[in-house]
Amino acid sequence: MITGNQEMLRELDGRRLYYSFMAGARKLIASQADLNRINVFPVNDGDTGTNLAATTRAVIESLLPHRSYKVTAERIAETVLLNARGNSGIIFAQFFYGLSIETADIKSITLSDFAESVKRAVRYIYEAVSNPVEGTILTVIREWADYIYAGRQTFSDFNQMLLNSYEVLCRSLEETSSKLKVLANNRVVDAGAKGFVLFIEGIIEFINNRNLKELLRSAPVNLQLPAFEEIIAEEVRYRYCTEAVLRNVSAEKEELRRMLEEFGDSAVLAGSKKMMRLHVHTDTPADLIFRLRDYGTITFQKAEDMVRQSESVFRRKFPVALVVDSTCDIEENLIEKYQVNVIPVNIHFGDSQYLDKVTIRPEQFYRMLEDAKDYPRSSQANEAAFVNTFSHLASHYDSVIAVTLSEKLSGTWQSAAKAARKVSRESGKRITVLNSKGISGMSGLLLARIAESVEKGLSHREIVEMAEKWIENSRLFIRVDTIKYLIKGGRLSFVKGMIARLLNINPLLTLDGEGKVTVLDKAFNRTSGLEKIMKHIRSHLSGRKTWNYVVLHANNPDDAAWYTEKMKELTGREPLSVMNISPVIGLHTGSGGSAVAIMSE
Repeated sequence: MITGNQEMLRELDGRRLYYSFMAGARKLIASQADLNRINVFPVNDGDTGTNLAATTRAVIESLLPHRSYKVTAERIAETVLLNARGNSGIIFAQFFYGLSIETADIKSITLSDFAESVKRAVRYIYEAVSNPVEGTILTVIREWADYIYAGRQTFSDFNQMLLNSYEVLCRSLEETSSKLKVLANNRVVDAGAKGFVLFIEGIIEFINNRNLKELLRSAPVNLQLPAFEEIIAEEVRYRYCTEAVLRNVSAEKEELRRMLEEFGDSAVLAGSKKMMRLHVHTDTPADLIFRLRDYGTITFQKAEDMVRQSESVFRRKFPVALVVDSTCDIEENLIEKYQVNVIPVNIHFGDSQYLDKVTIRPEQFYRMLEDAKDYPRSSQANEAAFVNTFSHLASHYDSVIAVTLSEKLSGTWQSAAKAARKVSRESGKRITVLNSKGISGMSGLLLARIAESVEKGLSHREIVEMAEKWIENSRLFIRVDTIKYLIKGGRLSFVKGMIARLLNINPLLTLDGEGKVTVLDKAFNRTSGLEKIMKHIRSHLSGRKTWNYVVLHANNPDDAAWYTEKMKELTGREPLSVMNISPVIGLHTGSGGSAVAIMSE
């Protein structure tokens, strides 16, 4: 029950704004599973709670309070805009962006001035959305702002204003189910709108409680979920929820909006030309991102698979969810069959960022690699990406198993493990992150073995225990066509590289038991390299039974065909996959290389 017996608060400074936002954010984070459950509009992919939690969580984790209201408002606005996710998240962020813009340079704000800024901020959220729909978060924010503005001369202080506005919020929220047919059919309110109400509710609870120490040390815990069957499953029209942050934008919003609508629907544009956050649902995120390069510098991208998210809610096949990073090379049909969630690693060409395999395809990557003035670089999938994915899956699965590339090659495993601990504490669900001690096809084989075991009904604990043996029984044999990319990528020193070039030597590589790249042998030409790789494979498999293998290449199908034929003769079986390797791996090996990954019984 929300009551009102509080001290008077006639002006709001930066510290009070910060702690109020924190209280609202914690309420959202604690309620994300419930919001995911009722998420049916605009796409029933069950992630509105996760998106709003991610949007607000960044403020808690990255900002400190400032005495000035204006400074705090600007910092909150920039942080939520950079970290906004999904339709509701970007609308929420745009509201705070509008609030910061419509606030004078002041250390504290009066109730009357606050009401004015809230009223004017509503215009920003409606302008951000391509096709505003009433009965959503837009309506609830607008009606709440109208109520505050109308009563700005009658409220005695901020606490009274918020407490009195709660009834308006609840009524507006309840009415969303009668304004949108899809909500009425499912007998739910709009998830984004409820998220905003919960945010304000968290602030009101903080007002009632007035315990700052408790707020700072409180740990949010997810709510228990009712059955998901009560929500009606609908088809997802476009597969990828695609977002980007564009800096120094060269076009007007309307031109960008028209361009986004060519690729799909649900277009939202938040921010300004200095920094703009774009959102659209599309089937072709790679093509969209390549178009966006003409309009500014892309400093952030996100493309989430809404089909996979919807499957998690309505059509999950197994109780255990599977997650991998994008350096895991395995055929797409297996990713689809086992409903695997893929976290893309980042690739940077100059100041522009791309998502491995999602917003940059292998053929695009190698074409750009040849033309690049500055050598591209990769960066690990960060902790936030794993937190968001794990949070969503924890709302819908009994447990989660993730596979990452070797921790000796990237910080991805550490990021994933840290995220798993955080989400596991919040959700109470078991989340295990496995260090594959490999990359590419090695990770792919481990994923396939785990997926088959999940399909057979083995428990989470049994699979994790057996995975250690599967990792030990896996090897990767790599032939590099040229060492120049190993030098540029920092995997081979310049001096060693120059000596190898003078002697016309190309190294043959493998990974040791700890997951570090090591030189296996050397070759003077392609033919000798291929033969030597097969020699080492035969030696490795001597006395062992092959569980399966993967053939890999970097834009070199001829090598792949040669290895496939030889491996079929050696093992008597077809490869699990024949893959053009992840662009992230190609960044270090260049075009023309090839490899074979093997897992023995």
